[in-house]
Amino acid sequence: MISGIDHVQVAAPPGCEAAATEFYGGLLGMARVAKPEPLAERGGCWFRAGAHELHVGVEQHFVPAGTAHPALAVESPERLHELADALTAAGHSLRWDEALGGVERFFVRDPFGNRLELLARG
Repeated sequence: MISGIDHVQVAAPPGCEAAATEFYGGLLGMARVAKPEPLAERGGCWFRAGAHELHVGVEQHFVPAGTAHPALAVESPERLHELADALTAAGHSLRWDEALGGVERFFVRDPFGNRLELLARG
């Protein structure tokens, strides 16, 4: 049966790699990993955080996800606030959500308009 989640994928328009690397790799601090050769020619890029991956895949007729989203765990509430400050300084708008049972979280859009949730457990 299912033992976990290997990766999640968000979509982006063609030519997205530099902006994805700046956002996911630079601002969010995820490590960029090489795509397997047969898939690399399709464009897009992959990132890793711990044992999990986030794939940015290219869609020719791209439309950002409005509600569907990955939730990315941050190591501590303090680091979550540091990340929020860095994203705001880089021009990204955040929407903090009410803490739920010791979880702090906010929503932000990636450079392509996809919704992301970032959260930290207290």
